[in-house]
Amino acid sequence: MSMKVEPTGAATGARITGVDLSQELDPEIVASIHKAWMDHQVLIFPNQDLTEDEQIRFARLWGEFPKRDRYETRPEKDVADKSIMLVSNIRENGKPIGSLPDGEMMFHTDGAYDEHPYNYSMLYAVEIPSVGGNTMFANLYKAYETLPDDLKAKLSTCTALQRYYSGTVQRGQHMGSYSGEFSHPVFIEHNETGRTALYVSRLLTMRINELPEAESEEIINFLFDHSEKPEMYYEHVWSLGDFVMWDNRCLNHARTDFPETERRLLRRNVIQGVRPERARIDVAA
Repeated sequence: MSMKVEPTGAATGARITGVDLSQELDPEIVASIHKAWMDHQVLIFPNQDLTEDEQIRFARLWGEFPKRDRYETRPEKDVADKSIMLVSNIRENGKPIGSLPDGEMMFHTDGAYDEHPYNYSMLYAVEIPSVGGNTMFANLYKAYETLPDDLKAKLSTCTALQRYYSGTVQRGQHMGSYSGEFSHPVFIEHNETGRTALYVSRLLTMRINELPEAESEEIINFLFDHSEKPEMYYEHVWSLGDFVMWDNRCLNHARTDFPETERRLLRRNVIQGVRPERARIDVAA
């Protein structure tokens, strides 16, 4: 069977069939996956059967893993490879075996609080609840493109402070240890496609640095609401064996609530990126 790309019909995403990710892939297939990724931002590979080692081998095709300096204190220590985060509400002896265990999680971009955020994230569904725990992917290319021109001009040279505490799933919770903070441009240029993306999220973005506090608050809330409109996102309803990979440079993602009495376990890999550059915006336009 040859690789087939079927767009979701939503704001972003495509379903990929005809590829077995547990096998070593020909360079031509890897190149086709990369092209589909750049074109559609989110790729869904259904019905995969992946060991941890097979998932890691595939993930390594796309770059380097982060150092995971805090691995020694993470729940995954001695349970999963250092490159893996377990996103799970499963508890053993009263303690979660993974990270971000419970409930709804607001829209965010992985690693935006670091100077060098992640390029890519990948999740593989090992156990899923009967309902809920869906992942929504908001297209930040489209969010930027549909902003009013006067707001694009106003924010063209602005930066936004991103901050995170590990374990936080709702804005202002400050759960877990301090992960870090960094200010990135409000509008970034994707370093592979050259396209402009909005780079703020409800969970991580604290303020626009160059604006007075009240104006910053008003504008970032407008940006949050704008980027989370239904026409901006694709909502993925998980099935066992789904492998989903997405581009952090042009997407926010969020999680819907799910029953706390049901088990949920996904294996995550991320790929290290570089510091985002400010997009070159024609302010006069």
